[in-house]
Amino acid sequence: GAPTISIFLKPPGVIPPGGSTTICCSCQGDNGKFVLYKKGHQLRSLELRGSRAEFSISNATHEDTGPYSCHYVDGDTVLARSETVDVMVQEFRLPKPVLSVLPGHEVVAGSYVTFRCTIAHSSAGCFLYLEGQVKTLSLLSKEQDDFNLSHVHKGNGGRYSCQCFTKGASFEWSAVSKTLDLVVR
Repeated sequence: GAPTISIFLKPPGVIPPGGSTTICCSCQGDNGKFVLYKKGHQLRSLELRGSRAEFSISNATHEDTGPYSCHYVDGDTVLARSETVDVMVQEFRLPKPVLSVLPGHEVVAGSYVTFRCTIAHSSAGCFLYLEGQVKTLSLLSKEQDDFNLSHVHKGNGGRYSCQCFTKGASFEWSAVSKTLDLVVR
């Protein structure tokens, strides 16, 4: 079978103008290179370092907003294509949320874990991110501040953060919370 590519943003979330993020592409190949595409247009390529390539976006502008994907190529042959990851550049107008986890940062496999994203805003919704995942884990509305994981396993461990927004005439965003590491023993 063809190799599978994973693509994700580090750190995850919406970035502010002038901010930065890294588009990480990885796959189980040994040689070849990654080519980064935006809206179907080739941007740049990087040789494999280990099994991943990191494309940095620094001093971001609204021009950097859009869907990105990676192709893993060997010579002229495209061996695999990644999913698409969306980069969004927005001003942060909301207060920074605080992410907490109960019962704590270290839990035993099979435990029940609750993530809470707290923001000083009455009608904000929040996203929960796990670094290394393309998709946001959960959308939390204001009525529901908590994201619950029952029967956690090793795969739930990692670096989490949250980011909040309000929907008015346009979206308004908060900065991303401080990260929080969950260890599953």
